[in-house]
Amino acid sequence: MATLSFVAFSLCLLFFSLAQGLSNNPQCSEAKDQGSNLQVFHVYSPCSPFRPTKPMSWEESVLQMQADDQARLQFLSSLVAKKSVVPIASGRQIIQSPTYIVRAKIGTPPQTLLLAVDTSNDAAWVPCNGCVGCGSNVFNSAKSTTYKTLGCQTAQCKQVPNPTCLGSTCSFNTSYGGSTLAANLSQETFTLATDVVPGYTFGCLQKTTGSSVPPQGLLGLGRGPLSLLSQTQNLYQSTFSYCLPSFKSLNFSGSLRLGPVGQPKRIKYTPLLKNPRRSSLYYVNLNAIRVGRTIVDIPPAALAFNPTTGAGTIIDSGTVFTRLVEPAYVAVRNEFRRRVGKYPFQTLGGFDTCYSVPFVVPTITFMFSGMNVTLPEDNIVIHSTAGSITCLAMAAAPDNVNSVLNVIANMQQQNHRVLIDVPNSRLGVARERCT
Repeated sequence: MATLSFVAFSLCLLFFSLAQGLSNNPQCSEAKDQGSNLQVFHVYSPCSPFRPTKPMSWEESVLQMQADDQARLQFLSSLVAKKSVVPIASGRQIIQSPTYIVRAKIGTPPQTLLLAVDTSNDAAWVPCNGCVGCGSNVFNSAKSTTYKTLGCQTAQCKQVPNPTCLGSTCSFNTSYGGSTLAANLSQETFTLATDVVPGYTFGCLQKTTGSSVPPQGLLGLGRGPLSLLSQTQNLYQSTFSYCLPSFKSLNFSGSLRLGPVGQPKRIKYTPLLKNPRRSSLYYVNLNAIRVGRTIVDIPPAALAFNPTTGAGTIIDSGTVFTRLVEPAYVAVRNEFRRRVGKYPFQTLGGFDTCYSVPFVVPTITFMFSGMNVTLPEDNIVIHSTAGSITCLAMAAAPDNVNSVLNVIANMQQQNHRVLIDVPNSRLGVARERCT
């Protein structure tokens, strides 16, 4: 039986000075990756190559997150027994969806890259040498003795979107948010801490356009055939959980727990639903929403699961703020305003319920089949740095193909353990302090 390794790691304060570089910061050392323990850096951390060149104000960062959520939702619209504990942390800047980056070693000898982790995506992508439109940190396949491309007749070639043949190599093209990418389908040894996965199938990026593609690559945790779960079924049995820390924690960490062993025992579940048109997404049945003690009046069609139209509710780690279909959001927002009282409210970007006076925040409860999840204040509202503005951290779904999709996002998941158990078709949620 495999052993469980719990990992402690420190992440930097969101507005910590970014002046100190990775090379002279001992917290960024690869030597801290030991056993099955893998550090994950906040995207604003001094260890992160994705940190902004200059600090943003609270208002600027909120508006940036909202703008990037739009790209995230655009991406979602295009998707028609060993255990290991890996550190994971929340981020504030969205590089098109994933807010969590993990250090992975790829190839032989290993080359280290920081991969974004995305629960609604399947295939892994890595920028490779010669990639047009990629950054400077790429995987040099020519320096690895275990790298190989896959041919057009392989089974994996039939599992990627829009496959084409360039000579004997299977290539594919796809979109991600507002970006496009082209990759050669390849296999390589992936190492997460000391968990070695030989022959891992991924896309070796040859060209990207736009700014949505994660700079050093992506690791998909969806449930499609090329996801980490599918490619490591014998290792992790298609089971994982994660706990996301609060945005405002000064020194915080979360965890990604892979495999069925060591998962929480005291946890309530709701069934996972299957949508063949969006097979990667984790759909659940959201039956009602309660604000305070009042179950708000939402038309059943606004919450109903419909595989044909893509309607329903998903749990997603890449979107920052929960989006509800228009009738559901209006009902929740109006009851929230009623309970707050007659204080004047204002708008901030995509948020339409913000207050500049102190008020008592009513609880919001998502009522799923088999479980209720009651959110505390930290999962409901977002405060300005100075505390002068407080906004309801939810919004209406965009007026596009996702207008029928409710997305329970990472702001509302923070300090909860979310357990995905694909073999038993269930998703569990339990409160857990990740700080």
